[in-house]
Order: sequence, then structure tokens, then C-alpha cells
Amino acid sequence: MPDRDTDERFLSRALDLARQGIGLTSPNPCVGAVLVDVNGTIVGTGSHTYQGVKHAEILAIEQAGEKARGATLYINLEPCSHQGRTAPCTDAVIAAGISRVVACVQDPNPIVSGRGFAKLRSAGVDVSSGILEDQAKTLNESFAKYIRHHIPLVTLKAAMTLDGKIAPPPSQSHPTAHSTRTDWITGESARAHVQELRHQNDAILVGVGTVIADDPLLTDRSGRPRRRPLLRVILDSHLRLPLESGLAKTAQDDVLVLCSFAEEKKKEQLLKLGVRVQQLPAKTTDGHPDIAAVLRFLGQMEITSLMIEGGAVVNWAALSAGIVDKVFLYYAPRILAGTASLSFAAGAGFASISDAAYVKSTRLYQFGEDFAIEGYLKDPYTD
Repeated sequence: MPDRDTDERFLSRALDLARQGIGLTSPNPCVGAVLVDVNGTIVGTGSHTYQGVKHAEILAIEQAGEKARGATLYINLEPCSHQGRTAPCTDAVIAAGISRVVACVQDPNPIVSGRGFAKLRSAGVDVSSGILEDQAKTLNESFAKYIRHHIPLVTLKAAMTLDGKIAPPPSQSHPTAHSTRTDWITGESARAHVQELRHQNDAILVGVGTVIADDPLLTDRSGRPRRRPLLRVILDSHLRLPLESGLAKTAQDDVLVLCSFAEEKKKEQLLKLGVRVQQLPAKTTDGHPDIAAVLRFLGQMEITSLMIEGGAVVNWAALSAGIVDKVFLYYAPRILAGTASLSFAAGAGFASISDAAYVKSTRLYQFGEDFAIEGYLKDPYTD
């Protein structure tokens, strides 16, 4: 029987294969599989992509052929036991004569969730799990949230000074076009990492105020392949999105404006430019779209992950509505100060320290002179 170090080594390989699916598998999870024979030789591997249809374990079994019999399957996620776009993978594992399955985690999908393991065990397959569990959970946290609640995992991202300012006073700010902007808060390394975060998400959301002030493109510039373009979502109560903005000019059915009031002429102009417009109910008297309704609508579009890069108003709206699952906050070694400078979140704020949003399971990252904090307000697997 292989020892734990051997199991970790092959599961690490399976996780590396699974990570190849980032940007390619949504709304499915990222899954990698490694088949190892009794001599410790890899005889088959697989990495799932949505358009490739076949699951990772099926690809590994097909590659191994007869060598799969008596082998051990290493996989980051419990094999499925239900009929979806493909037949149950547990049936294929059993039919291939695989003797042992080592998985990182149980599938968070309620219609699988342990049933795959149980089916394998009932067929005489030795099953174990729990190794490299944290890595495996992090990789598929958006799938876990989406498959359980049918809404995307929400990450609130911001870049700010050490004193929590995201921009100088509007009167002193002179935004330039997205192609020539030089007033970044954080350095090049941190900004490059933002592109990695964008690549990991299905959609990005900002308020129209940010678009008017900064004219961003909000594209995925990681250079990595995607199955579908990053959906660029704009909260725009009264359809103020400028027709000459970079977003409107580059729209190819990948810009979605969510409004509460849709003036028909402006709507038609945006539609002609390739901008999608969707009217949603307003929750408050200020006419802002109901942010919970926004999540439900995106869930219906099979958006499993959403990164909010909005301004102070949108940041507070998301926090106060309780929709934020995690934060990724970048800090530059600068102090802007001043009551007129824009704070990270503008609004009433939480009434007390005990009411404040509590960030757990934090991790620190260094990007040159800048640093970032990643943490969770909710557990995607349990909350």
C-alpha cells in the first residue's frame, strides 16, 4: 500500500492537471486525474474542460487502456455518481477494474456529495480522501458556492493606500484614458496579479461611476485561454454608460448593463454597440438595482464567480447586503489622508465593531513594495 508521501505526490500532480482547467471548465469544477499502476508508474492522466465534455477520470482511463486494471486513481474531487452531460464516472472506474481511489475532497454537489465514494466502496474499490484538502477546496470554491446556492461566489477586490483610500479627492483627480493611465495606486506586480484574479472569475462588476471616472476596459489580460469571455457587468441605474466609453466600443456581447430604469433610445443605442441591457427591480428609493437580484440573474447565466472591482458606493452596497464571500485587498505603501479622499467603502458603515464584517482564514501576499490580504467572510462549502 503506498504511503502518505506517495499519495501526496500523485495528488499534487492531479491538482496541477486540474488547475489547467481554470477559465475552461465553468460552470463545471476543475478536475485532474492521474492513474498509477502497481509499480508506481503513471499510465494515464486527464484534465477536464467543459467543451471537451469528457471528465478527467474518463480521459485518464482511456489513455491507460488495460493498464487501468488494478491501478490507483488519484483525483482532486470525488468521482460523480449521477447522469449529467456524461454517464457516471463511478461506473467507468468500476468497469476499468481500478482497485483504489484517492481523492482530495468530497464533491460539494448535493446530488453527489459522498454517493460516489459509497458506490465505489460497495463495488470493492478501496477509497480514501482528505489529503491536500485545503488546496483542492480553494481550487473549486466557486463551483461549491454555485452548485449549492445557484449564485456566484463573490470576491470583493480593491487597491488602496495604507489608510484605506482608493482615490484622491475628485477635484484633484485627472483620470486619463485606459491606454495611458499613470495614476495607479499599486505597482506593476500587483496589477499583473489582478489579471490572474480576473482570469479565475467568470464575471467582473463595477458601478457606472467607476466607468465614467476611469474609462476602464475590465478585460482579462492574463494571456491565458478562456472558454467564454470575461463578462463585464456594469451597475447603471439610469443607463448613464457613455456610448464613447472603452467598454461600449469594445463590447461583443460580453458587456452587461444592469439597470433599474431603461430609457428606450439609450437602450437601443447600447444594444447596437453589442452591449447587453437587463432591467432589474430596484430595492431602494435611490433606484439602485437590488444586488441580491443581480446575483440571482448572474446565476441563471451560469456565472459561478464574480469579482467586484467597483468604487466606494458599490463596495459598501455589496458589504451591507451581505453578498461578499471573500476579499482580496491590495495595499500600497502610501498614505493619502484627507477627508475628501475616497475611502474603500462609502455609506453608513457598520454600527459597531461587533457588527463589522469579519474576515477569516486570511493569507498575506507580497507584490514588490505592495502587499495584499486575502480572506473569507463566508465558507463557500458550508455557508
